[in-house]
Amino acid sequence: MDIKGLDYNTKREALIMPEYGREIQKMVEHGIALPSKEERQRCAQTIVKQMENRVPQMRENANYKQTLWDHLYLMSHKQLDIDWPFDMSNAEKLYAKPEPMKLPQNTIRLRHYGRMVEELLEKLKTMPEGPQRNELIRLTANQMKRDLVQWGHGSIDDEKVADDMARLTDGAVQLDLKSFHFERVVLDDAPATGKKNNKKRK
Repeated sequence: MDIKGLDYNTKREALIMPEYGREIQKMVEHGIALPSKEERQRCAQTIVKQMENRVPQMRENANYKQTLWDHLYLMSHKQLDIDWPFDMSNAEKLYAKPEPMKLPQNTIRLRHYGRMVEELLEKLKTMPEGPQRNELIRLTANQMKRDLVQWGHGSIDDEKVADDMARLTDGAVQLDLKSFHFERVVLDDAPATGKKNNKKRK
């Protein structure tokens, strides 16, 4: 219902900086229309003080004063003719949208192991024998076991890990399950046992 004489927000011009409110925006428009530069300068300084009072948490930033002037510059649509106390050339970058991140295009052969494990297995293919390689094998095998437990609904199969390591490293890594000891896997989010409390209520 449209009531004559009422000013609806939906019919007003959208605010550039909603956090400062429409009153500040009107002050900016008033400052732009002032005839002399001296008046506009005084008006701009008053507006910045009001902006600071309206958003006091801005003071937590080291360069908050320049940020306030940057915001005033944007709210004025760059039409406020004054002597700006800061360089305004970077003001528009405040609201510049970042470039979208590129998603990895390479497919993961075994999703339950993930990209990190695949990269570790690839490294193990060409890594020379030695303590560092042995340690990387230990870390990778235990990570694979944790992944299997998580994605296998709690099932643990050491032979599955050994088989996957051999296959995914083209035979370069052969776990001896008689001598290799896996770390104990503890599930923090283990499902409840489902047992009901059979105690009778009094």
